Amino acid sequence: MDRQQAKELLEQTIPNKNLQKHMLAAEACMKGLAEHFGEDQDKWALAGLLHDLDYDRTANDFPNHGLVTAQMLEGQDISEDIIYAIKAHPGHVEAKSKMDFALYAVDPLTGLIVAAALMHPTKKLANVDVPFIMKRYKEKRFAAGANRDQIQTCDRLGLSLEDFIGKCLTAMQGIAPELGL
Repeated sequence: MDRQQAKELLEQTIPNKNLQKHMLAAEACMKGLAEHFGEDQDKWALAGLLHDLDYDRTANDFPNHGLVTAQMLEGQDISEDIIYAIKAHPGHVEAKSKMDFALYAVDPLTGLIVAAALMHPTKKLANVDVPFIMKRYKEKRFAAGANRDQIQTCDRLGLSLEDFIGKCLTAMQGIAPELGL
């Protein structure tokens, strides 16, 4: 499956525009991290783009989140390591690869970065920097849904929290118009 096919599947499956933007943000972060690690950027990007494909179907059935996406992707031209990373991102299977750990940590971070941008007076990602996000990160009530423990698993990638946030922020800034930020 190429990006265009994945994006069409996302648009057909996920009507919520904010969730679509979250998935685009995860795609950008994953692609940026893959570039940093010298990994397959297209593969990592697809994992980010498709990771919440079942969100509407599992909104009231979280124990199956990720597993339903895996079923939806059966028979598609998707590598098994992408499907494994998607199953690992909500914790259903143990994260093993860099891609697994990256997606697990990226998922909540995109929400924190978006919330920080929306709090900024300009509401633009271009005007947000790592110190601004770190200040918000330390405020536990800010973007409380962004699981800090999950974000901090970036250390399993050998990245400091600041470096991880910086790489994802830069990636998201690169698609700011698509995110409306």
